[in-house]
Amino acid sequence: MSQMSFSDFEYAGKRKQTRHERFLAEREQVVPWSGLVELIEPHYPKAGGDRKPYPLKTMLRVHLLQNGFSSSAPAMEEALYEITSMRQFARLNAQRSAPEDTTIMNFWHLLEQHQLASGLLETINNYLRNKGLSLRHGTIFDATIIHAPGSTKIKEGKRDPEMHQTKNGHQYFFGMKAHIGADAESGLVHGAEHVVCADAGYTGVEKRPEHEGRPMIWQVAARSSTYEHLSKRSVRYKTRRKIEKVKAQVKHPFRVTKRQFGYLKTLFRGLAKNTGKLTTLFALSNLWMVRRQVLPGAEEVHP
Repeated sequence: MSQMSFSDFEYAGKRKQTRHERFLAEREQVVPWSGLVELIEPHYPKAGGDRKPYPLKTMLRVHLLQNGFSSSAPAMEEALYEITSMRQFARLNAQRSAPEDTTIMNFWHLLEQHQLASGLLETINNYLRNKGLSLRHGTIFDATIIHAPGSTKIKEGKRDPEMHQTKNGHQYFFGMKAHIGADAESGLVHGAEHVVCADAGYTGVEKRPEHEGRPMIWQVAARSSTYEHLSKRSVRYKTRRKIEKVKAQVKHPFRVTKRQFGYLKTLFRGLAKNTGKLTTLFALSNLWMVRRQVLPGAEEVHP
């Protein structure tokens, strides 16, 4: 049995469980820990000589905490010292201090180097399939804007060159677009699609080089100008309403990543790191959206 600190003993005597603690308790039960560890373990440094790296399970838990609360590495290090529920979730005790911010970032670099973020998403989706939560092949495409710091008051003296200015409606934004494909029925994010539904903004997507040779069925909505000639205004209205109803399904993962996980602005420079973070967040959002169905005893509570 691991040694507990005085703060851990004091924390164990608390009577009320906060919403924050309930969130971590659910996360503990729904994450497929063994599958994720198995994915990363071949790439994780082994102990040798005086070198004693943090246990992989601890670093994985810290990584998911950092993503789930959209914290920087220094902020995550401090939170592990200050917040008992986070320290316990990460399996840290009085005998092992929290990893330093450089150690936390090195774990990020490891996942980025071996492109393991997509593997995290695939592992979690396979776990959900095994739980009977089928991710069908019909997919809805959409995108959202993630803001990036526009200030040039940094060491390089310029904004992130991989971020760009874009227009949404009549307003301009600086940042990047996150494109996802979500299951047409459940709204879960996945990457193995065969039938894709998208709004008119994706007109011509099937002609792009990256999709050449892919066995896809593209169902892209027509631009509004192509059905403005319809004689009845109600017909045009119903057509647009039908499109919006389909699009609403793919908006849910965006809401979870932005509102539940607080990812409103990029924390890193460059598309590679931010893409890895977004992929991990969408994997976690899948778990969050179906957590009631995969929690122990869910079959009895939610037949």
